[in-house]
Amino acid sequence: MSATTEPRPAPAAGTAPPHGGRRTPAPARTGRRRSRRRTSVLLQAAMALMVLYTLLPLYWLAVNATKTNGELFTSNGLWFGSEFALWDNIVTTVTYQDGIYLTWLFNTVLYSVAGAVGATLICALGGYALAKFDFPGKRAVRAVVFGAITIPATALAIPTFLLFAELGIADTRMAIIIPALVSPFGLYLMTVYAADSVPDSLLEAARIDGAGAWTTFWRVAFRLLAPGVATVLLFNLVHTWNNYFLPLIMLSDPALYPLTVGLNQLNSQVTTGANLEPVYNVVLTGSLLAIVPLIVSFLFLQRYWQSGLAAGSVKQ
Repeated sequence: MSATTEPRPAPAAGTAPPHGGRRTPAPARTGRRRSRRRTSVLLQAAMALMVLYTLLPLYWLAVNATKTNGELFTSNGLWFGSEFALWDNIVTTVTYQDGIYLTWLFNTVLYSVAGAVGATLICALGGYALAKFDFPGKRAVRAVVFGAITIPATALAIPTFLLFAELGIADTRMAIIIPALVSPFGLYLMTVYAADSVPDSLLEAARIDGAGAWTTFWRVAFRLLAPGVATVLLFNLVHTWNNYFLPLIMLSDPALYPLTVGLNQLNSQVTTGANLEPVYNVVLTGSLLAIVPLIVSFLFLQRYWQSGLAAGSVKQ
C-alpha cells in the first residue's frame, strides 16, 4: 500500500520558498513593473515627438506645394486650399525661366552620382586595404584618416576655392565633383566593416587558388562588402545632394548651380522684392521635387544596407 502525499500549500507572498530559495517580495516586483511601464511610456512619447518634429516640415511642404500663390497667405498653412494646384505648380516650376529648374536638377544629379559613386569606390578600396593589408605607414594613414573626420567641411571650403582658382577649375563642374570624392567618414566605415565582414581565411583560400589582389577584391571581398558599400553610397549621395556652402563659394554661373543654391537664390529674389513676379509656388514645389530622388534612393538602397546592420553581431 503506497503512501499518499498531500500537496504543499504555496508559500505566501513575501515569504521565502522551500529549500532555501529566495523570492522577491510581491510589492517590489509590482514596483519594478510599474517603473518599466513608465519608462516605456516616456520613451514612446519621446519617439512620437521626434517623429512629429521630423515629419511636420515635410507635411507642411507637401500641403503648401498644392496651393496657388494667393492661397499660400489666405489659407491654413497645415491644410489644403480650395484648389488643388500641384500639377499646375509642377508645370510652372519646370518651365520657369526657360527650364532653369531642370538645369539645376541635372547639375545636382551629376554632382551627386559622380561624387557619391566615386567616393564610395575609393572608400571601398581604401577601407579594404587598411583592414586587410600590412604596409609601411599604415598606422599613420589610419591616424590621418580618423583625424580628418573631425575637420568640418565648411572649414576647408575657402582653402579649396583658393586652390581651385589657382588651378583654373573654379566655377566649373569639376570644382564640385572633385571635393565630393573625398569622404574620410566613409573610409572609416568601410575600414571597420571590412575588418569584420571579410574573413581572412576566405582571402587566404582565394590566394591559394591563384587569385591576385584585384581578383580577390572584386570577386570575393566586394560581394561581402555590399551592405557597407550601399551604406556609404547613401551617405555620400545625401551629403552631396544637400551640399550648399561649397557650390555657393565655387560657382558664379547660374547654369552650374545645384538645386540647393539655385532655389535659395530664387527664394532670396522673392523675399527681397528683386523679382516682381510672385514665384513662391515655384520655390515650394521645387523644394518638394528636390527631395523625391533622395526618398527613392533611400527606399532602393534600404534592403542592401539593412542586411548588413547585424554583421559581426554573432561571433563565428
